[in-house]
Amino acid sequence: MILVGLTGGIGSGKTTVSTMLAARGAVIIDADQITRELQAPGSPVLAEIVDAFGEDVLDPSGALDRPALAAKVFGDPEALATLNKIVHPAVGREMAARLEAQRASDNVVILDIPLLVENPREGLCGTLVVDLPLETAVERLVSQRNMDRTDAEARIARQATREARIAIADRVIDNSGNLASLERQVDEAWQWMQKLPPAAADAGRVART
Repeated sequence: MILVGLTGGIGSGKTTVSTMLAARGAVIIDADQITRELQAPGSPVLAEIVDAFGEDVLDPSGALDRPALAAKVFGDPEALATLNKIVHPAVGREMAARLEAQRASDNVVILDIPLLVENPREGLCGTLVVDLPLETAVERLVSQRNMDRTDAEARIARQATREARIAIADRVIDNSGNLASLERQVDEAWQWMQKLPPAAADAGRVART
């Protein structure tokens, strides 16, 4: 197994890059996707969230109303800590299980983690960072996700800085251009990944602080 970390700030296009890598044969272990799966209706994680924050974090269908939950926790460190205590261990266990299932394979495995700077992993064969100017990220969040500009800027401010992400990168993809440029860079990154030495037997563990 070749294990590569993938990260990028909100609005960077990290998910697009992840999808492109999957199309080229990478196995993606996506922290955000796993979080959504574990918060599905009927799940133990969703039940704990409702117990902690109330029924008004559910939409009429019984699914998690993410904006309603976000409104309760962002700007409230204690509430955010409570949410993280519910979600992070469950997501960590599922990511570890999926990683273990790949250890004996010859696959290129991508750990797609938005907060890789804040929660580093040990033994990665390489780290790929999707980057673009902060103003471009804000513009894309506003135009493509219909996000309020102030909210977009606040979310970006809560994440690691652009400089901190680039500092951990072995390779940077500049997503400030067009789709053709992005495809070319992903092709180059894919070729790079395939030539990396295999991961150690315990690679991918959460780094000890």
